[in-house]
This record gives sequence, C-alpha cells and structure tokens, in this order.
Amino acid sequence: MAQSPMYLNILMLPIQNLPFGIFSSTRNDTKRVGVALGDKVVDVAQLEALGYLDTLDFEPSDFKSEFLNAMMLRGKLAVRNLRNRIAELFEINNKTLQDNVEHFNLIVREAIECQLHLPIRVGDYTDFYSSEQHAFNVGCLFRDPDNALMPNWKHIPVGYHGRSSSIIVSGEPIHRPKGQKKPPTADVPVFGNCNLLDFELETAFVTFEGKPLGDSISTEEADEYIFGMALFNDWSARDIQGWEYVPLGPFLGKNFASCLAPWIVTLDALEPFRTAGPVQNPKVLPYLEYTGDKHIDINLNVLIQPENGTEVNVCNSNYKHMYWNMNQQLAHHTINGCNIKCGDLMGSGTISGPEEGMFGSMLEISWKGTKPFAMPDGTERKFIHDHDTVIMRGYAEKNGVRIGFGEVRTKVLPAK
Repeated sequence: MAQSPMYLNILMLPIQNLPFGIFSSTRNDTKRVGVALGDKVVDVAQLEALGYLDTLDFEPSDFKSEFLNAMMLRGKLAVRNLRNRIAELFEINNKTLQDNVEHFNLIVREAIECQLHLPIRVGDYTDFYSSEQHAFNVGCLFRDPDNALMPNWKHIPVGYHGRSSSIIVSGEPIHRPKGQKKPPTADVPVFGNCNLLDFELETAFVTFEGKPLGDSISTEEADEYIFGMALFNDWSARDIQGWEYVPLGPFLGKNFASCLAPWIVTLDALEPFRTAGPVQNPKVLPYLEYTGDKHIDINLNVLIQPENGTEVNVCNSNYKHMYWNMNQQLAHHTINGCNIKCGDLMGSGTISGPEEGMFGSMLEISWKGTKPFAMPDGTERKFIHDHDTVIMRGYAEKNGVRIGFGEVRTKVLPAK
C-alpha cells in the first residue's frame, strides 16, 4: 500500500533518524532494503550497486533481500557504519551523490510510490509485561488494589513466548478471532466470536545475533545486541484469554495477530532521548542491575477510526513510564542460557502512563467496560468494533529534533 501525504507528515524522518525497512516500488517490484528520509525512500541496494558503499562490509545480497536479517547478520558495527555513510551522503553540503542526477534518481524513490513490507523475518517472539501502571490496573480489575501486583512482578521482567507466524505489517487487516469463552453467568464455556477485542499499545525491539546456547547477555552488553525499535500492536481477545490463561498463560487469546510498524528506528538514533528510569524497589538481583539511563522518552498515542469516520484519540502515553527496560528484559531472557537469534522480536508489553488518558488498552480505558469511551459520532467503545481501524503513532523529540516511528494501523474485519 502506497503511503499518503498525511502519513508522511506524521513519520518525521529527518537525517538524524534514518530508520530501516523493506520496500518495493512501481519502478522495481522486488523487495529490498530501504532507509526512510523525509518523504523519500533511499534504495540501499542501488547505493551498493553504484559503488557508494564499497568501503563497507556488505554484499549485494544483503540489500536485495525480502527482510533486514541478512543485513543485520553483519553486526552492530557494520550497520552503524552503513547508517553513518548514508547520513554522510545525504548531508546537505555533500554533493557527491546529490549532484549526480542520474544516480540520485536511481537511488531515491518517492515514498508515496513505495509499498512497505514486514521488515523482519521473525524467528522467535517474546512479549513482556513491564509497565507497572498497566500491571496494577489489570490487578485492580481482576483482583483488588491491595493485591494488584503478583508477588514476582517487581523481581523479574515477566514475559511469555508468543507466536511469530501471526506477526503482520501495518496496513494488513485482521479478522475478529473466535474461540471458547466462559460468560460470568454461565457454568460451562461457549464457543463464538470474540466480544472483547482489544489493542495493546506496545513497542518492540529487534535483536542482532546473540550468544551461543548456554551463554547470557548482561545488562551492560545488551545495547550491542539490540538493532532497533518499532511500534507494535499486540492484539488481545480478552474474553478468550480470560478463560484459557490459567494455568499456562496466553494462547488463542493472543496468537491470532500482532501488528508491527514497517520502519525500525535504530538504537543509535535514539541515544539522545535516553532518560532515567523509575527507582526499582525492592532492589533487583545483581544480574538485573544496570548503570546509566536505559529508558527512552518516546511519545505514543492511539487512535480509533470508525468505518468512513474520523480518527479519535483515545490514549497518550510514553515509553519512559516502563518499569523494566530493554537491557533488563534481554538480560533476564538469556540468564538461563537461552540463545537469542538475529531477528528475534521482543514486545515491551502494554505501555500505560500513571493517569487516565494514558492507559494503553481498552480494558483499562473503559475499565473493563464500566466506563465506555464516547465517540464524536454518538457511539461508544468498551472494546474494538468490526470495521474499526486502530492506529498507533510515536516520536521522540529533543532540542528541536523529532525522531518519528511512523504508525502502525490495523482494520478489524468481521470473523470468518
């Protein structure tokens, strides 16, 4: 799907960003590596073919690929050098490429003419549960405020292994899932369409190749194994999930669809937006301790667009509110010797801020359906309706520079 001018304005893709993705265009319909710059897409395969990347440690096949994995297998330093080289070539005073009209026209594509694709071949997918406010809200809804957090929550970054096969790219619609549910007034479960379909506002990080099986990645080392971040909508069927999750956790209520934004913002681009995290009390075990600012200030919002309607903002949150950061998540994931592979995807878990209006799911926004969200068209939302489109956007901003994450949008179609 080609991108609209409004979408491009939202992206906020200055030269300080240079996120990576996979695109195809009307000029050449093969999938290949691209870098977003303003309202353009830089064809990295053409950059390499025309000799602009000769000093770097890559092969043509790394960029003529349907996924970023081949490029990422070259490692963090190689990708950093690539990004720096692209920034150098497109710096306003560097005319080496910009004055070569023939080459420039081969390398630079109009974003509105490009189709964006799933950027990563996801091998394994793990979803965490790392927002204290979200965990507290859920605990209040299903238990009580005095016992909202489970006893382990402040000791480990809680997570579960998800399903990589159902991760899709922004713009691809989903069908309402179906499964077993147990209504509160029923003695036995029933089968049917999900009635409590929900989004989860998340980010995800993507890994480089990790260490061999049996080794661990420390919080200090974690940054070297993280390629970048993207927006992520980890859909939930709350009624299906509520019946099945004891004793083994999420299954059919989660694995029907998760939606990833097409652009991966590198960790290098996000360094200026580092910020201090919350004081963790009780004190964490030594392998989860970290130094420096490892949280990131990323503004996030969620909108719902009814069929033929206008977008309505339902949430404004920020990634900095997370209790557990990516370094701790990766360190915990590997402390038992679990091996991380290139292209593994790690979901942050729902990102909820400390106040109403900052909650990252309809479960919290509507407080389990008791506080419906009023829409301008006179309807209301407790959960997501058929033909609704859920849109998530995000950006980091400091000293006049905005690093955009673009958006992830998904339309809900009726159950098959």
